Amino acid sequence: MTSIYNLDKNGMEENLDIQDQDNEIFYASKKRLMWLRFKQHKVALFSAIMIIFFYLVAIFAHFVSVQDINSFSAKYTYVAPTEIHFTDDQGNLTRPYINNIIRKLNMETLEFEYTAGDQVYPIRFLHRGYSYMFLGLIETDIHLMGVDEGAALFLMGSDKLGRDIFSKVVHGARISLSIGLIGVFLSLVFGTVLGGISGFYGGKTDTLIQRLIEILMSFPSIPLWMALAASLPPHWSPVVVYFMITVILSLIGWTGIARVVRGIVMRLKEEKYTEAALLSGAGNFYIIRKHLLPGSTSFVIAHATLSIPAMIIAETSLSFLGIGLRPPVVSWGVLLQEAQSITVIANYPWVLYPAGFVIAIVLFFNFLGDGLRDAADPYMNRA
Repeated sequence: MTSIYNLDKNGMEENLDIQDQDNEIFYASKKRLMWLRFKQHKVALFSAIMIIFFYLVAIFAHFVSVQDINSFSAKYTYVAPTEIHFTDDQGNLTRPYINNIIRKLNMETLEFEYTAGDQVYPIRFLHRGYSYMFLGLIETDIHLMGVDEGAALFLMGSDKLGRDIFSKVVHGARISLSIGLIGVFLSLVFGTVLGGISGFYGGKTDTLIQRLIEILMSFPSIPLWMALAASLPPHWSPVVVYFMITVILSLIGWTGIARVVRGIVMRLKEEKYTEAALLSGAGNFYIIRKHLLPGSTSFVIAHATLSIPAMIIAETSLSFLGIGLRPPVVSWGVLLQEAQSITVIANYPWVLYPAGFVIAIVLFFNFLGDGLRDAADPYMNRA
């Protein structure tokens, strides 16, 4: 009898848990429903964590960097990634360390070759290096890691001027990741406003906006980017060029979001609560702002998340072709300009490391966008 009683008790508790979950879903707000569904998408949740990590690294780029990206050394041109040791000669675990680098000239190829020396340099965390302004407020020289003078730590190798590629990738994340956010924000403004107006008013207004969208979408992307980017004067400062590239990408990228918002607004304006608002004397602007646009917010967020990687790829492509951002600006696309030569790629493949980060962040944003898109419809049947 005791075992039957325990079985019934466990069954009752399980049913109560299921009822509590159902009640939580039934009474949850729309944001709460989106969060509950998003948590079930493990890949999207992991991608969101990794995206936050990337942006934190970009914000604290100076702290994470090993070397100053503006310093160069002819003694360390095209050095392969430094080998980090975690065991001593006896095979015991020890503090991470590297060996000094010895440079020799190969008399047959007339190229410098680098080998590891016998001197040991431990990797020190919270190491003192070059000075910088922490978050632009406090001057400090503390870095995440580094080595003492006499050795050089190249986690991803060095470029043709002896600069650390890892440090340049970290600093390049600031431009490449922020240009996606700023560009999508501007695209959201253009797309949401014009798409909402097109879907709500219809008629000639809808026709005019849709023909404009079709004209912009009919242009081939690469030639259009090249023409707009080439129109920028070469004497402009890197900051102005960065801003104009962002505006150019935004002027091209708002059409997709406008189409999505237009379709949602056309559907929502037929709902009963919209008709009730019209009959009660509410103005058009009030109805768009209070009833129609909030109903499309979740879908716009999901669509915008999927648009960010497109912005990042666009900036990388323009900069790689030499018609976007230019040195001394550091972005992932600018760093890949050095990988245009087959000879360089064959002999020094580590110059392609920035491409790996572009692929990774694009995949993370796509996975996040898929999760947000699934969570945007919280009334879907749960698996």
